[in-house]
Amino acid sequence: MIVEYHRPENLQAVLELLARTEVKTVPMGGGSVLNAPSTDPVAVVDLQALGLDRIEQRGGNLVLGATATLQSLLDDPALPAELGKVIRHEATYNLRQIATIAGALLASDGRSSLAVALVALDTQVLLLPGDEQLGAGELLHIREEALRGRLLKELTLPLNARLSYHYIARTPEDLPIVCAAAAVWPSGRLRLVLGGYGAAPLLALDGPESSGAESAAANAYYSAADEWASAEYRRDMAGTLARRCLEDLSVKSQ
Repeated sequence: MIVEYHRPENLQAVLELLARTEVKTVPMGGGSVLNAPSTDPVAVVDLQALGLDRIEQRGGNLVLGATATLQSLLDDPALPAELGKVIRHEATYNLRQIATIAGALLASDGRSSLAVALVALDTQVLLLPGDEQLGAGELLHIREEALRGRLLKELTLPLNARLSYHYIARTPEDLPIVCAAAAVWPSGRLRLVLGGYGAAPLLALDGPESSGAESAAANAYYSAADEWASAEYRRDMAGTLARRCLEDLSVKSQ
């Protein structure tokens, strides 16, 4: 339940509002999460007047303002095609018009295709105050503590990493039961991330070699059972999807 609404015109005013302790105060981008029914009292700080919706290329990176919508990101010509496929799987057209990149990431769980891909790409997030930079994967595991009184200002993803994403779901439009995203850099660095289960994506592999990627994926989901699938099914599928990702990227797994 929204009990206060603020629309400041500068970042300092935003940070002062977020630092309050007398009432829970949170930033609002598109509002797709905060507008959901809730009985918890909350004060919102609308970020629309701050110009945080810019998307720009800086050197070899794509820098995404926190309030850039998923659709504006999808429409950006610099966006890698595979990440565009992920965004289409993440949300319908109508939701993409409203949902922001920061909001989608921070509200995600392990079944979010977008979160899985962003973690695979080792996307970096910038937090204010303090200009602290964290990996998206690290942030998701400590988000409640890390974001208390703070603002996620922007995300930075590399354009020199190639991405592959595969998933299994009950229907093509459903959330994944199991998914995998792999990113490889010109240096040979490989990151393999799994989704479809749990509170956040799971990093299965990050290193200079792909050896053992399939077994690492299977082992990572050794106990991943819930109402949607057994752990045995997820283990098998995680290894299979990891192999498909590596095949897309022309990376050999031993």
